[in-house]
Amino acid sequence: MSKQLNDNELARFAEQYAAQWNEADPAARSKAIRELWAPTGAQTLVDPPVEMREAAEQLQFPMPPLEVRGHDALDRRVTRAYAMFIESGEYEFAVEDAAIRLPAGLIGVSWTMVAKADGTVAGGGFEVIGLDDEGRIVSDHQYIVGVR
Repeated sequence: MSKQLNDNELARFAEQYAAQWNEADPAARSKAIRELWAPTGAQTLVDPPVEMREAAEQLQFPMPPLEVRGHDALDRRVTRAYAMFIESGEYEFAVEDAAIRLPAGLIGVSWTMVAKADGTVAGGGFEVIGLDDEGRIVSDHQYIVGVR
């Protein structure tokens, strides 16, 4: 059973979701992850980058789902994304709107990576998220725009 969020909670959730990826302080980032995610929460990258799919195909492996599970793995995942995309100060992650209600008790979060200088969109995606009874993320399926 997942917690059903009201409109204000959906907006706040979307902002908190983006904020964890933008957080510069490692201790604050870890704290945000532990507050937002269930202890066994998992993020699955549904559409891995083309390079990863091609490398797996060359080795005759089907592309497995890419998943991180648990606070420590999520901490490493978010920290790596921060180092790759945010740390330089050029970009930040932003939500486009409040999270939306989806069927089966799921919620959706649409996000972009934007240039701080002029707001140019450099990338984006959509998360399909399931919450536990306490409102923490138990599953997050990430779809990246433009990788299909």
